[in-house]
This record gives sequence, structure tokens and C-alpha cells, in this order.
Amino acid sequence: MLQGAPTSAKRVSSALGLCIVMLAALPRYLAGGHETRLTLILMALVAVLVASIVQWRLLPSEGRQQLPVMLKRLSIMMVLGVLVMGVWHALFTDWMSWQVFISHASTFGLVAHVVSLWWADEYQGGRT
Repeated sequence: MLQGAPTSAKRVSSALGLCIVMLAALPRYLAGGHETRLTLILMALVAVLVASIVQWRLLPSEGRQQLPVMLKRLSIMMVLGVLVMGVWHALFTDWMSWQVFISHASTFGLVAHVVSLWWADEYQGGRT
């Protein structure tokens, strides 16, 4: 999926998804009193955000036109993450905290987004 062009709307949307996952993890580390982990994740968030901005600026106009579609797909997958993790935790776990829930939901959403992009590439690659 990500071997082609040095920058693409798929890469930018995936990187922004990673930023969302890191933001969703912040309350978990705040509540747990993990200041070192909090500092590290904030530094990683800044690094990924800067890389995302650079990737966005390098996008050709065609890629910028595709980005809203990729961000919509990411949003749908994040909602799917909330639904799947909500059902999972309701059926199989005791409620732990909303901080852990949003962290798990956003992680599932990002993984679903990246896997769906990979599957779409595999499907298109097999058809041509």
C-alpha cells in the first residue's frame, strides 16, 4: 500500500489517524499518573504531526483532492472502532474506564482504516 509515491493521501490520512490514537491515549496516561509516558507520547505526537504537515504540503493536487475521501474513510473507521470496542467491552470485559475505552476504540479504528486501504490496494492490483 505505501510503497508507491513518496507521499499520498493514504499516508497523510494514516498519519493523522496515528495522531488521533496518540491524542486518545493522553487521558489514560494523565489518569494513571504516567508523566514519563505522557511526555514521550506528546513528543511523538508532535513529530508525527510535523511529518503529516510536510507530507500534506508535498501532495500533488490529485492527492489533495483524494484527501477528503481518505479522511471520511478514517472517520468512518473511527466510528466503527467505537462500536466494535463498545460491543466487545460490553460482552467480554468489566468496564475499566472511559480513558481505556477511547484508546482501544481509536486504535481499532486506525487499524481498520489501514487494513481497508491495504485490501483496496490488493483488490485493485489484482484487477489490473
